Amino acid sequence: MICWHSCKTTKNQGDVVEQLRSASAAQISERRQYLHRILAVTSFLGKQGIPFRGHDEQESTSHNQGNFLECMKLLKTFDPFLKNYSPVSHTTYVSHFSQNDMITSISHEITGNIVKEMKEAKMYSVMADEARDGHTEQLAVCVRFVSCKGHVKECFLGLRKLERFDAQCITDTIEELLQYHTLSDLICVAQSYDGASVMSGAVGGVQARFRQRHPEAVYVHCYAHELNLVLCHTCKAIPAASDFFGLLENVYTFFNTSLVNHTKFKELQKDLGLFASELVQLSNTRWACQVNSIKALLNNISAVLATLEATNTPIAKGILSKLSKPKTVYMLIMFSQLLGTTEGLHRYLQGERLDMGKAVEYKMSVVDTLSKLRTEAAAEEIFEKAMDICGSYNIQIPQGARHKQKRLEGFVLESSCGATPNLTSSAEFRYEIFFPCLDRMLQELADRFSGAGQKIMEGIQACNPSSPTFLSEDALKPIAAHYHVTIKPEELVVAKNFMKRKMEKEDICDITTAFHLLDEDMFPTLKVIFRIALTIPVSSCSCERSFSALRRLHMWLRRTMGQERLNDLAILSIEKEYLDNLDKEKMQDTGEKHCLNWG
Repeated sequence: MICWHSCKTTKNQGDVVEQLRSASAAQISERRQYLHRILAVTSFLGKQGIPFRGHDEQESTSHNQGNFLECMKLLKTFDPFLKNYSPVSHTTYVSHFSQNDMITSISHEITGNIVKEMKEAKMYSVMADEARDGHTEQLAVCVRFVSCKGHVKECFLGLRKLERFDAQCITDTIEELLQYHTLSDLICVAQSYDGASVMSGAVGGVQARFRQRHPEAVYVHCYAHELNLVLCHTCKAIPAASDFFGLLENVYTFFNTSLVNHTKFKELQKDLGLFASELVQLSNTRWACQVNSIKALLNNISAVLATLEATNTPIAKGILSKLSKPKTVYMLIMFSQLLGTTEGLHRYLQGERLDMGKAVEYKMSVVDTLSKLRTEAAAEEIFEKAMDICGSYNIQIPQGARHKQKRLEGFVLESSCGATPNLTSSAEFRYEIFFPCLDRMLQELADRFSGAGQKIMEGIQACNPSSPTFLSEDALKPIAAHYHVTIKPEELVVAKNFMKRKMEKEDICDITTAFHLLDEDMFPTLKVIFRIALTIPVSSCSCERSFSALRRLHMWLRRTMGQERLNDLAILSIEKEYLDNLDKEKMQDTGEKHCLNWG
């Protein structure tokens, strides 16, 4: 009877081996579903840059076990599977070791996808920048390449701690990271850094040492840094401009270091019916902050003056005395117009998918616009606007020569380096302030934007459909020779005719559009040259953006975080697009491989 029962059970449910196999398959399925939820929570926290762990993660004693465990508890509240699933005590996969392994796995998967696309592109550019993180120097390395679909991409490759801040150490760190990702066989066409001497030095700098190993990698001084230096040096070179921006900083400090002054300012702002906004601090490293500071003061000048008049302190009286001068008002209007002209270029140069050809065009457009402002009519228009504001706020315009004061009225010291002439007429403002500032800005723009070498720049411009040298053989030869590409004259002639026919039907305005039109089989040589032109970076702003992410990730509450975990979390937080497009099934397979190490 027992034998018959066993036979019947085997017939219905299968033999012992089959039952074990079914049970194992069920366990694997449940484990994969469980890992899927852990992966989702890990990806979410990493993407948002949210801390994982808590101060006390003991379930019996803590009411806040950290974001990771609390998210799992929240999911369990609404997820029927998690409600019914009870993992074995040694395979819960929620310990900090498991979290680190999952973060590392996702990070490696993201960088693996980036490297795969780079190898398909066969060439890349490298961008690097360093920043202080507490008591350490962090080096952010980004890469730029053109994907097989023709999309220009700038991706974050990694974050490395610098042992020393010298050119050799930085170069070795960049090279080590490239070798770690097996990129040594690819062609590095360019390198882009800021203007620090340790990075840009032509003899012993990073760019010179890097070119010893990658001869084709031309150096591009970050255009965004260049433009910022133009404005900073203009502000410092002209004494009147230097005093003006010093006054802006004093105004900001007065209203933002004192809660009383700030509260009074906000109340008057509301009483006067102004839009609630704050004054903007000046900074040498925060791009376009000068124009934002000027606009903020112009928009709130009535509230600022009213607050200063109502504040009976020597500092307030001194600032009010300087603000209530036609010269200050004139410079507010003047710099609002001059810096407003460069504001759009600032924003463009911080993009990811810009190309060198269009960047040069925009820069030349800004130069042309500023050059056309150097007229008496433009200066007169600024003067009239300034006088209108002076009339609105009863700011007196001095008449005639300045007389030496016998005593300091109100005990306010306006200058510590001798008397400055009072400007009374439009011509005086024009020749003493407007033309010197404008000329200096134009000179800085001409001197600083040197590009990646004259011949290489001419080759890049020859790839730009808007350039008069578009597809010029003479212009393309130097860039082709530098990167060991042989131009075929017949191919070039056919390409010119092809592009001419296309331009008659549609608007082809930049290198990217032209690149998409060129078929690789039809124009193999030109396709390579255009890819090189798109791969050469315009700025290193991607590195700057990575430091913004680093600031959010490595805050004071997370100072015990190790370098490897910081690097992995930075990749998850910065490369959100790659994180969203990860193959979840593949990630679960990777998770299962780590299961033996998790607990």
